[in-house]
Amino acid sequence: MWDAFVGFMINILLYIYNLVGQNFGVAIILFTLLIRLVTHPLTVKQLQGSQAMSEMQKDKRWIEAQKKYKNDKEKLSQEQMKLYKELGINPFASCLPTLIQLPIIIALYQSVIQALAATPYDLVQFTNKVYSGLINFNQIFPLNNRFLWMDLGKPDLLTIPGLNFPIPILAVLVVITTYIQSKLTTPPSSSPDDQSAAMANSMTMMMPFMMGYMALTLASGLSLYFLASNVIGIGQYALLGKVNWSNLLPSTKSNQPAKK
Repeated sequence: MWDAFVGFMINILLYIYNLVGQNFGVAIILFTLLIRLVTHPLTVKQLQGSQAMSEMQKDKRWIEAQKKYKNDKEKLSQEQMKLYKELGINPFASCLPTLIQLPIIIALYQSVIQALAATPYDLVQFTNKVYSGLINFNQIFPLNNRFLWMDLGKPDLLTIPGLNFPIPILAVLVVITTYIQSKLTTPPSSSPDDQSAAMANSMTMMMPFMMGYMALTLASGLSLYFLASNVIGIGQYALLGKVNWSNLLPSTKSNQPAKK
């Protein structure tokens, strides 16, 4: 089943690749946009869940529970789950789009590596996955693996004249855009000491470096997907009116509430 899913992903990429004049980088960007559109309902649920959790921070019952059980973390967690149930809040809703994208990311990585077949064996495995009725293999092979300065089948390292070391530009951009997206889409908390707020802040700091490490070590085709997904995601949240600019601009944090 997994091989069939990877094969399906390969054929989507190849179909888009053929439509855009055999540019694999553009194909990955358009594929990312397609994934974002398909998962848009989940993104809306994620935003609704985040908004509901933000509203809970203002609930008198939760504020009182924090004061009453500030020295009893276990009891506070029980009260928190009780409120989640009463208010109809799913604490995992904000993680759902990320979990859905994990198999897509893994399959995309395998698709890029297999599509840019480096050995005769890889080529045979690749051709077996191509839908002959949809794609004319002879017209598109060998694939153009160059996009801007990148070889999409290898990690991105740009050598600049005058510097004695290469610069992982794509990895740096992935770190920056992941951080910006996390900050802009994190709802404000009325209680910074709350467990949910602490977890969100922790993830905001950890996730960019995790994504950056992957962008630094894996094929740049996957890094391009990360970057495109971040940029499209920021635009998506902005169009929905859910961008929390106050998180990114500390000077306006106290007087600029998040849009609802």
